[in-house]
Amino acid sequence: MESNFLTAVFLPLALFIIMLGMGLTLTLDDFKQVLIYPKAVIIGLLAQLVMLPIVGFGIASIFSLSPDLAVGLMILAACPGGSTSNMITFLARGDVALSITLTAVSSLITVFTIPLIVNLSMQTFLRESTTLQLPFLSTVLQIALITIVPVTIGMLMKRYVPGFAKQADKSVKWLSLFFLAIVIAGVLLKERNNFISFVIDVGWVTLALNVVSMALGFAIATLTRLSKQQTTAITVEVGIQNGTLAIAIASAPTLLNSPTMAIPAAIYSLLMFVTGAGFAWWVNRHSTLSKA
Repeated sequence: MESNFLTAVFLPLALFIIMLGMGLTLTLDDFKQVLIYPKAVIIGLLAQLVMLPIVGFGIASIFSLSPDLAVGLMILAACPGGSTSNMITFLARGDVALSITLTAVSSLITVFTIPLIVNLSMQTFLRESTTLQLPFLSTVLQIALITIVPVTIGMLMKRYVPGFAKQADKSVKWLSLFFLAIVIAGVLLKERNNFISFVIDVGWVTLALNVVSMALGFAIATLTRLSKQQTTAITVEVGIQNGTLAIAIASAPTLLNSPTMAIPAAIYSLLMFVTGAGFAWWVNRHSTLSKA
């Protein structure tokens, strides 16, 4: 698959389908959860939108990453959660409504925060070696087009043609996983000559971002005395990011057009299923033992 076709056509289409699938699970009542559970939502958003980029910056600074890979890690840390976090929250018997709410609200907010965080990261790590910069307004519009628009379409389908939306939901979920696999394979294939070195350089770093952010999310939710279900939802939501969106921002020709910057998100998108499944297993096992 040629790189230009992958990044210019297939990648936006893949993200559109993934976000459409998210929209098929949302209703306006999900946004009302902000008013019903303000404490949990505020804590979750602060952990995801403030703590996570700080953790990402710290990890990118500590590990000896190349400037492009450091920026790629920050792109990932700036992204919201995705439909995968909702699925893992469900498997871990967490508060799915809270997870969906955090995903939806953070997806709206990060449309505006991503350009700011990414530009600051490029100024910090790339310094004088680049003239790259994300123009704020056009970037906001592009991210909104590939995230908010398909989510809105999915919500409208769920509202006005619920029967069709229910039938389409399962197909879209499997199609989303297929497209995600193709996108990751395409990115890694593009950088196949450096694949082993990238895995060595970035694998442990992305795993650290994933595990540390989940641990801190769990600690914050526990210390603020949220329920076990809410704690589980926040842990997953903070730890599982929208890797497809990060890949799109890094590699799309109309955004950063840098396949190297997409590598952290591609590797992360593989690891997050392992850590997410491991966390769900741990929560379920702990719950079973506590009842015994």
